Amino acid sequence: MLKPLKQKLQALTVSVVLAFSGTALAKEKIDFMFPAPVDGKLTMEMTRVINVFNDSQQDVEVRGIFTGNYDTTKIKAESAQKAGQPPALVIMSANFTTDLALKDEILPMDELFKFGNQKAGPFLLNEFWPAMHKNAQVMGVTYAIPFHNSTPILYYNKTLFDQAGIKQPPQTWAELLAAAKKLTDESKGQWGIMLPSTNDDYGGWIFSALVRANGGKFFNEDYPGEVYYNAPSTIGALRFWQDLIYKDNVMPSGVLNSKQISAAFFSGKVGMAMLSTGALGFMRENTKDFELGVAMLPAKQQRAVPIGGASLVSFKGISDAQKKAAYQFLTWLVSPQVNGEWSRFTGYFSPRKASYDTPEMKAYLQQDPRAAIALDQLKYAHPWYSTYETVAVRKAMENQLAAVVNDQQVTPEAAANAAQQEADTLMKPYVEKTALADVK
Repeated sequence: MLKPLKQKLQALTVSVVLAFSGTALAKEKIDFMFPAPVDGKLTMEMTRVINVFNDSQQDVEVRGIFTGNYDTTKIKAESAQKAGQPPALVIMSANFTTDLALKDEILPMDELFKFGNQKAGPFLLNEFWPAMHKNAQVMGVTYAIPFHNSTPILYYNKTLFDQAGIKQPPQTWAELLAAAKKLTDESKGQWGIMLPSTNDDYGGWIFSALVRANGGKFFNEDYPGEVYYNAPSTIGALRFWQDLIYKDNVMPSGVLNSKQISAAFFSGKVGMAMLSTGALGFMRENTKDFELGVAMLPAKQQRAVPIGGASLVSFKGISDAQKKAAYQFLTWLVSPQVNGEWSRFTGYFSPRKASYDTPEMKAYLQQDPRAAIALDQLKYAHPWYSTYETVAVRKAMENQLAAVVNDQQVTPEAAANAAQQEADTLMKPYVEKTALADVK
């Protein structure tokens, strides 16, 4: 009778050992959501990057989930959290951090960084370009780590410039207009310039750059309940945009998206375009019949550009094991080597300063100095607009921008006032909450 019992105990011991061995060997699985906000092959490249990480170690298995553009990424991440399946890490539009933090949807980064025995704040402030700090912190707390960043830049057809006798890219709005007039040829269907005016953040982003260049501010950088949509500098930028179409006749009317603009640019039908540095790889790859030029955005009252791009955030509701895994993947993604490689592939500049100390990055910039334009612009960079209800507040202005480019009868003053009124209504709950005097 003892022999069968002994055999059963031995079998039980083996099964327990195997079970513990399996647990020890099993990778911690986490969901990683990522968008592809600009044209190009970013989705395939990110899938490759994830596979490289998964194959490089035995602790973490990352499941990559492509989520579309920045806006849909926010929606899908929030929906997953509400469904009880929060993503451990998300490449999120850098200007969504404030709204997500105010709504208590994302974790302070120290929740992840404690597994590396370090603090997220010093890591951010010491390792990343200063222009990225503001969009990564809310009320002094670090909620995001920059992953890839951009500024708008001016792409131009250098061959058309040479044919038109334009010696250098425009440095001011006056020079921009003069060049656009020389580059416009109605008989060839050729336009001087195109600006994206869609309400998927591209329009608002480019427009905010013009507002700052015109000497104004687009929003209050220290208080997420205030925008300056009806300020004189904003109205002036709207008028400049509308005049390019209806007064100066150097840009087609109607809302233009980035795909339309890049297609017209590649076919030689537009001389200049304001687009993201994140599209540089795509622009380089598809410019075949002429020389591609890249320059800083022209100035009006001052030279100015907004920071763009995305940061890594982690949603509330994940386990400690998932936080540890997310930290391991995050620090790998923003390492100088990996982040530098991503920068070289995409055209985004690396927010990690040490990326530019690597031999590969030094060789890359020497080979193609156009990639350094975004870095050169950092001295003129300011935070990306970030408010309570950022998406809706942004679209309040973008929808009015669409009205201005579609109809010359819509005055910049009327459009700006309408946008301001809608934005104030959207931000009212936050404004009222922060205006409360009594504390109980």
